[in-house]
Amino acid sequence: MAVSNKTMRRGRPSGSRSTDPRVAAALGQAIVAVRVAAGMSQESLALAASIGRANISSIENGRTVPNFVGVVKIAAALNCSLPALMEEFERQYASASPEPTGAHP
Repeated sequence: MAVSNKTMRRGRPSGSRSTDPRVAAALGQAIVAVRVAAGMSQESLALAASIGRANISSIENGRTVPNFVGVVKIAAALNCSLPALMEEFERQYASASPEPTGAHP
């Protein structure tokens, strides 16, 4: 068995991303839609979900994607079921324009 002299690199391949901007934007828009329908401010959502207001803003603007626990906390704070939040996400995602091929932020 021959041993290669190639160096293995750890981590993600160069140019890859950990989040899809279209998914991030659609999730943020879904949260905004449910929050506004519930008559809540970002501040009250942040307090109810135990998430910083600046972080809520980043999520709603598609700059940050919360982990699953964050999504559960946001849905609970909005008094919204996860399926209802995901239904709104699907609506937002379907209406979002696809990202141009080869485009990277």
